[in-house]
Amino acid sequence: MRILVFEYITGGGFNKQNLPSALLAEGCLMLQALLDDMRRYAELGHELEVMVMLDERVKALVDTSGMQVVFISPEQNAADEFSCLAQHCEAIWPIAPEFDGILQCLCQTVADLNKLLLTSPAQAVAIAGDKWLSYQHLKQHHIATVPTRLFTGVDQYDQQQGECSAWVVKPLDGVGCIDSYMLTDKQDFMAMQARSGRYIIQPQLVGQTTSLSCLFKQGRAWLLCTNQQQFSIINQQYHLAGLVVNHTDDLAAYSVLVDAIAQAFPVLWGYVGIDLIETPEQMWVLEINPRLTTSYVGIHEALGLNVVEAVLQLVNGEPLIKKQGHQSVSIQVSSCL
Repeated sequence: MRILVFEYITGGGFNKQNLPSALLAEGCLMLQALLDDMRRYAELGHELEVMVMLDERVKALVDTSGMQVVFISPEQNAADEFSCLAQHCEAIWPIAPEFDGILQCLCQTVADLNKLLLTSPAQAVAIAGDKWLSYQHLKQHHIATVPTRLFTGVDQYDQQQGECSAWVVKPLDGVGCIDSYMLTDKQDFMAMQARSGRYIIQPQLVGQTTSLSCLFKQGRAWLLCTNQQQFSIINQQYHLAGLVVNHTDDLAAYSVLVDAIAQAFPVLWGYVGIDLIETPEQMWVLEINPRLTTSYVGIHEALGLNVVEAVLQLVNGEPLIKKQGHQSVSIQVSSCL
């Protein structure tokens, strides 16, 4: 099998502009972890060829030894190159942000080419990648999710006074903490109103921020591990500073939640990350990420599990979740470059 790997940030998606440092750090980590798992899979005797798209500016940051690398220059169109290269591969594994419909378009391209997509399909991304649609979908299926409204402007400050001491505003299709802001007073609402784009607004809940690393297929789910996220707040914006992968072995409550999400989103497929905030009263779903997440980076070290092998098993049946270890692994996002 020949697999095309396209991590959007490192693979040329920003080849005509400066690389966004916040996304580049996580992109490098995820791409390297994915390639390492593919290399381990091939070393077990499986026939696997890997083709990697890579922005020529980051070639020194990623170990692609033993793989076919296609460097993307500023003169090229990354989307066109992706489509062209995909035609010469049996399977495609894109990693991309949801904003501007990027991930959805890539997944649709793979479907149009009638190639094997190793992530959730475009119709799953259309819902999970839109925070407003995702909130409504979760609520309809009676899954606890952080109360969410569309951000309409400063008028909401007066309407929502007394509900909480601070709010979080996020783009409808944002990824990570990019372009998300914490608002505490009327001036913050006024400044936010001046920004372009469509946003949601949520109360800032105080609790533990957790992510779940899972596999999904046709309404079924396999919870791999839970991860503790560590954020810093700089200039009223959240920044992912690091995380602890596999931070607890008490998975019972999380497994129940993951099963409910699988039934609510039967189109989810492959690796999916779920972000939660846990308060003393409730476990709230923040968002569903239908793609690799930064937590994936520590799974092999934490569990001795090769997620690539498990995902490829999903193609024809159920994954064999063979955990060879159990430890917590700390990942520092800012230190990868």
